[in-house]
Amino acid sequence: MTRQLHLNAFLMNTGHHEASWRLPESDPYAHVDLAHYVRLAKAAERGTFDSLFLADGPHLWGSVAQRPAGALEPLTLLTALATATEHIGLIATASTSYNSPYNLARKFASLDIISGGRAGWNIVTTAGAEAARNFGIEEEPAHAARYARAAEFLDVALKLWDSWEDDAILADKASGVWGDDAKIHPPRHQGSYFSVEGALNVPRSPQGYPLLVQAGSSEDGKAFAARYAEAVFTAQQTIEEARDFYADLKARTAAAGRDPDHLKVLPGIVPVIGSTEAEARAHEQLLEDHIVHRHGVANLERLLQLPAGRLELDAELPADLPSEDAVEGAKSRYTLVVGLARRDRLTVRQLIGRLGGGRGHLTFAGTPEQVADAIETWFTQGAADGFNIMPPVLPSGLETFVDHVVPILRARGLLRDAYGPRRTLRERYGLPRPANQYTASPVFA
Repeated sequence: MTRQLHLNAFLMNTGHHEASWRLPESDPYAHVDLAHYVRLAKAAERGTFDSLFLADGPHLWGSVAQRPAGALEPLTLLTALATATEHIGLIATASTSYNSPYNLARKFASLDIISGGRAGWNIVTTAGAEAARNFGIEEEPAHAARYARAAEFLDVALKLWDSWEDDAILADKASGVWGDDAKIHPPRHQGSYFSVEGALNVPRSPQGYPLLVQAGSSEDGKAFAARYAEAVFTAQQTIEEARDFYADLKARTAAAGRDPDHLKVLPGIVPVIGSTEAEARAHEQLLEDHIVHRHGVANLERLLQLPAGRLELDAELPADLPSEDAVEGAKSRYTLVVGLARRDRLTVRQLIGRLGGGRGHLTFAGTPEQVADAIETWFTQGAADGFNIMPPVLPSGLETFVDHVVPILRARGLLRDAYGPRRTLRERYGLPRPANQYTASPVFA
């Protein structure tokens, strides 16, 4: 079978462009409208996407003056979407820094059961002092410490998801025995960050455990991905950078003793689509013209860890920015933004324009054929296993992609015409169902 693209729909309220909510077509209340998300999920399913994804964070980000702020809790929303869809995978972001393994493992197992095996977890460690202070922690934990906690968190979650054997439920009415206690395996975990005694109170789910997704591109993030991740969402600006990242991550995965084909790399792309290239460029310019620059300046100063008022709109970034080693927040995004600004010698105003559509993800304006060409080039030239599709405006951007780009990808043999017999999210991504660690056959040297 010809290698197939993996497509994930990254859904963000009125769209990924920060000015999307200001367009006449946009509903500024869409971020809390279930019907809006049902429409988007059904559009992505019509396009035979593998999955859809909801980002999240445990704090109110930035200024509510900038764009629709706040969001429905993603696991709750995805549970509702599970009942409105049949095939598409449902991926939610949840933080290892501000959750407990038992509760989160239970929630994801429940979503996997309710959806018939379509759950995925985007594992984040959550940067920023604002989030820490919402949980009674005065200072943001150090970058390395966040990843150490994440590793133990995931190890505990895996034990919990495996704490029921697949055939633990007997349901023997004649004997009056519902389940087999010998097939329940309490983790009894005692570690540096967590102490978890008992088995999960949810049976093992259809996938065994949810698809594990990761989005960090720092050295700690890549090491974590190589050990655990089955899909990686990444931001890459050029095909050369994307190829380097792809090769590096696949090599790290092999070095960790895993099959590199069991980790799928999905860069983000913000497709601005027009019937002609000129129309696409005009739409891109319309969005940029609606950016409120004071918000962009404040966001940049926060990301770059600069005092308020340090940046000048029509000047380049200061020469004396903090080094990457000194940054404890979003290291990979810091590196990407500074690298973009330095490489293209952008003023702050120009940088804000470039970041307005996708916060550092690749923005591509063109016709459906040109968008399909770009996707095919990255896919066939060692830069991606698929893409995180990030429409600049919703719902129109997703529906345009599905109606005009998807048919081209199908005609080229790159994307399925229909979902077929594979039903779970793991099956869509070409991944095996994991064996239960308590019952897997031992391997002898």
